[in-house]
Amino acid sequence: MTAEAAERNAELLQTATDNGIRISEVTDKAAASLSETVTPQGLIAVCDAVPQPLDQALQGTPKLVAVLYGVSDPGNAGTVTRVADAAGADAVIFAGDTVDPHNGKCVRASTGSLFHLPIARSRAAAEVFAACRNAGLKLVAADGYAEHDLVEASVKGELKQPTAWVFGSEAHGLPDDVVAELDTSLKVPLYGAAESLNLATAAAVCLYASARDQRS
Repeated sequence: MTAEAAERNAELLQTATDNGIRISEVTDKAAASLSETVTPQGLIAVCDAVPQPLDQALQGTPKLVAVLYGVSDPGNAGTVTRVADAAGADAVIFAGDTVDPHNGKCVRASTGSLFHLPIARSRAAAEVFAACRNAGLKLVAADGYAEHDLVEASVKGELKQPTAWVFGSEAHGLPDDVVAELDTSLKVPLYGAAESLNLATAAAVCLYASARDQRS
């Protein structure tokens, strides 16, 4: 940390010292070169990786899980992680060729949620889907071209079921072959003139719809 950051974060510095964490003071120039941000806060930490094995992330009886498939934008992935945390999801799974959850922008976009709930990662999507089913979760694709929407599913009581929502990239969505592998697909109804929602907004609507019905 920089000298200025140490002054601003005296309590954090003391906690780190009490826990035997090695602390090094650096110049503002060094902090800027170490940080990926335009205006670094003067604090840089080296931490352990957070992902867990699939079976560990899905242990117990999960009711709500977010699965990111082929999401390459770290900002979107981090924001969905934050949304899942806020909605009370039990885990977030990065599947297929999805961005690394440790990507700097992804970590920042999660605003700490990366450390609040289990995170698992597997490039084998089939393995992820099988693990979710084994955990008793219904796999639901968030698909703008789906025949049925969230409102219909809610009226029928379908959103009360333990659910793993599967979200694709903002640019391309979920491939048809992936949607075909899942148990069902639902869309967010659009009542205005907008053609679509961005990934994080759609994820928020879907996850909160399930969270609301599961708690009702």
